[in-house]
Amino acid sequence: MTERSLANWQPCALPGNEPLVGRHVRVEPIVDDRHFADLEAAFRGHDALWTYLAYGPFDGAEAFLRYAQATYLSADPKFHAIIPAGSGKAEGVAALMRLDPANGVAEIGHICLAPTLQKTRASTEAFALLYGRVFDELGYRRLEWKCESTNAPSRRAAARYGFQYESLFRQHMVVKGRNRDTAWFSIIDPEWPVVKAGFERWLADENFDGEGRQRRSLEACREG
Repeated sequence: MTERSLANWQPCALPGNEPLVGRHVRVEPIVDDRHFADLEAAFRGHDALWTYLAYGPFDGAEAFLRYAQATYLSADPKFHAIIPAGSGKAEGVAALMRLDPANGVAEIGHICLAPTLQKTRASTEAFALLYGRVFDELGYRRLEWKCESTNAPSRRAAARYGFQYESLFRQHMVVKGRNRDTAWFSIIDPEWPVVKAGFERWLADENFDGEGRQRRSLEACREG
């Protein structure tokens, strides 16, 4: 990659609390407990959601609500509730985290989507909105995605969303009593316009048939 001058670089701002609103979804920074009960209901009974996260599953609603109160209100990770327009209720979370405004670097993580939200236009649009906040609104240079190396669904999701695989960090963490080798992925700002255009093409009404099935994959839409 050609080296770019950063002589005029200025540190970025931290993400704010304004909601991100799309056609199919609303993404709200979590600033209070209003979404906790909906999230608990959406996640309840789906213990597999927590397999690759450092916490969960939870022993009942009270345990989850205690966890949410202690964790979801932090400044970094900055958690967001994902609220599909169809239900109007929070059905997932994702966090902007490891925020480094001096260098314009952020990570998206702590992703947990209820089965009702997975593989929907709402979930894809939610990530498009979050990435747009990072690159277009805040001017960050790099967005990272990290996951356990054995987490095949997360690795597929990273590739689908346009992240480039970078490297494997061996014995990076101990999670729930097991070794975690961590796969690192990124999107950098020169790549964002192509990734963004792919999201826009994929989300367009003409990309879906009368049954709501995609005509072209997100990867194909990124190719033009």
